[in-house]
Amino acid sequence: MSFQVTGLGLNKMKLDSPPSFLDQEEAEEADDPQLLEPEAWRTYMERRTALRGFLTSDLSPRLLRRHHARTELLKKCSYYIEILPKHLALGDQNPLLLPTATFQLIDPWKFQRMKKVGAAQTKIQLLLLTDLLEQLDRGRAELGALLGSPDPRPFLAGWGLVERRLADLAAVMDSFLAMTVPGRLHMKHRLVSDVGATKIPHIRLMLSTKMPVMFDRKESVAHQDWVSLRWFATIQPVAPEQFELRFKLLDPRTQQECTQCGIIPVAACTFDIHNLMPNRSYKFTVKRADSYTLVYEPWRDSLTLQTRPGPPKGPTPSRPGKPGPPLTTLSER
Repeated sequence: MSFQVTGLGLNKMKLDSPPSFLDQEEAEEADDPQLLEPEAWRTYMERRTALRGFLTSDLSPRLLRRHHARTELLKKCSYYIEILPKHLALGDQNPLLLPTATFQLIDPWKFQRMKKVGAAQTKIQLLLLTDLLEQLDRGRAELGALLGSPDPRPFLAGWGLVERRLADLAAVMDSFLAMTVPGRLHMKHRLVSDVGATKIPHIRLMLSTKMPVMFDRKESVAHQDWVSLRWFATIQPVAPEQFELRFKLLDPRTQQECTQCGIIPVAACTFDIHNLMPNRSYKFTVKRADSYTLVYEPWRDSLTLQTRPGPPKGPTPSRPGKPGPPLTTLSER
């Protein structure tokens, strides 16, 4: 944060219990702007400028909107455990540097337990992000109301509280930014069982994220009896990924129509589903295929499309003097 406040006791004020900056009696007595001496007025303007600078840069509405969007995106991400040698950084994993043999040395039961720990840590982290954002929103609203007050005397009298509030909000922002990056998983027990004379590798566990998979709503279209689906991830993966595509007919009317559903493994970001019923609504969902290292996946994208109506049943009226076309019937599917 660029705004710094020094010499303040940050633990003296709770963020969820904001102080009252305006004293009622002082507010009633300070209607006359001439009550301030020139030096006090200069101090008042300097402090107003500092507060306005904090609210328009470090805690601007645009920045908060961006952090809200970032948090909503994180709630849709998939979370995985990454097993890395201690000398590698997250994102540097390489099959040559981390051989499959390492997985074979890891105790499966302990690894499943660590996946539960990772899922719990991720859920807590997402809840904390939401709570920190709410604190920032409330803090900005409180300071903005103080800045909009026409009375300078309560502003000057309560400046010590304002400074502590600014320092608290700066600390909250730092905590929020640090928490948007998945962290290390702390192991209380060894993940690798005793393997006799085999050299035990030095490994560490990290939580990593993958951006959500979402349908391309412009390119996904429905035809009379089939649909063409397209999807993408915000950040393209280095290696090809496997996906799981689901579909089902909405509001089936017969037992046979209840069979209009399925789960399809797909190794690409596009797929066509045929043999659908005309003029009916279908729901589609897509997600990455389950992985051994997946720990938490709270969201999957869904899309509802309606197929086009089929050709009309019965003869088509012909123009006078011209023979009509042959009869067209709608085939059952």
